[in-house]
Amino acid sequence: MILDTFKLDGKVAVVTGAGRGIGQAYALALAEAGAAVATVDVTPAEATVARIQALGRNAKAYAVDLSGAETAAQPLIDRILANFGRIDILVNNAGIIRRHPFTDHSAKDWGDVLAVNLSAPFFLSQAAAKAMIAQGQGGKIINIASMLSFQGGILIPGYAASKGGIKSLTMLMANELAPHGIQVNAIAPGYIATDNTAPIRADPARNQAILDRIPAGRWGTPDDLKGICVFLASPASDYMTGATVNVDGGWLSR
Repeated sequence: MILDTFKLDGKVAVVTGAGRGIGQAYALALAEAGAAVATVDVTPAEATVARIQALGRNAKAYAVDLSGAETAAQPLIDRILANFGRIDILVNNAGIIRRHPFTDHSAKDWGDVLAVNLSAPFFLSQAAAKAMIAQGQGGKIINIASMLSFQGGILIPGYAASKGGIKSLTMLMANELAPHGIQVNAIAPGYIATDNTAPIRADPARNQAILDRIPAGRWGTPDDLKGICVFLASPASDYMTGATVNVDGGWLSR
């Protein structure tokens, strides 16, 4: 049956930035589909873990600062393997943003954003892919891109660069990991109502300008992203790799 191909029973997923918002939605979606989940955030995502455990799934929180992923990634993956025994799915969701005009964007802001948004997915994917290859049963890596993977935007040069890089990195990883049965894809969310976007939604003029361009006529919610995450994590997407999928209410089509 086709619905069976979306099931994740017996799988172990790792979700970064899982403490709230979109990352929490991804973690819950994977658990609802049957997976055990390791949540990773700069502070323990205990609320997310509790909600997953309430579903009857195994879950554990790992507090890790991903700005230091070059040295933190392999120990983190080793700890997850020790606790769960395997890793089948990695969702590189953690991200930060710094808003300043291009001419005022500091070296620190640039470095901070690229460390979390681009370097952390690279080092975590590298460590997780080695584990998946050793397991010999394939795997799924899901990166989180953005509308800024396709557009330049304004006031967020580090973020735009990192999300453009994620799209290209996703394609490279897909090319190299396909022979090992590992599919690598990315989700590009549109305007989603989260704590991060609260200041924009609180600005009546900016909020209305955004709504006027979205064909769906509304902001997205974290729940709007749950289906695509489960699809890309499941056997239903086994012949799909290297893609960046827009979930934006039609924003990029306008």
